[in-house]
Amino acid sequence: MVNAIDDRPPLHGYRGDSSPELPLLIRPRGITLAISREVGARGGTIARRVGERLGWQVFDQDALDFLTRDSVARSELDRELPAGAKDWAEYQWEKLSSSGAVGRDGGTAEIVKLMLALAARGETIIIGRGAGFILPNATTLHVRIVAALKQRIAYMADILRLTPSEAATEVARRDAQRANFLANFQHSTSDPTEYDLVMNSTRLGIEACSTVLEQAIRLRTIVEEPDEESPESVG
Repeated sequence: MVNAIDDRPPLHGYRGDSSPELPLLIRPRGITLAISREVGARGGTIARRVGERLGWQVFDQDALDFLTRDSVARSELDRELPAGAKDWAEYQWEKLSSSGAVGRDGGTAEIVKLMLALAARGETIIIGRGAGFILPNATTLHVRIVAALKQRIAYMADILRLTPSEAATEVARRDAQRANFLANFQHSTSDPTEYDLVMNSTRLGIEACSTVLEQAIRLRTIVEEPDEESPESVG
């Protein structure tokens, strides 16, 4: 006789939030890779390369904006979620909003809800939009891609057909824009402890960065976060 939960993920690894409010089987279907990147550091290119290697879907800013605007596509996404994964996304949203980490109204709330729904699917790569600062550490591999300023300016000058001076201005403008967006979530891109990995694409190159990330994802498991208030987590 087949047990009714045999088709669910195994019980080893992540066992749900430590709070008694969250049952064991309410969890995402897998890990999410969140890519934070400096402007011109080729973070999007690296994310897509990793997505191709693993067969994971990649969501950049354009894709996220489309899903927040298109109610039909968003409804289809929600229908694909198993009950436990959907409950996980709702639980995480309530936890974030009740803590004051994000507001309940406006575009920011919609993008946060969308990212939680995507994370609940598992095997997903999200580029930018503060995903790594919003999604739970236990189910997210948060990576920062950096590069030398000279190379970042040269790359932006090439793809946007700008002069070096114009490209430098554009890099500074976009870096500031991203920093201002993350200020909504009370996080800073300059703190390396906010990330699981920080990689320099100037030194490593696209292929090496992609290989490191692919291996990191394969080794990463969904783990239970310690209760910050428990005696075992102190010290």
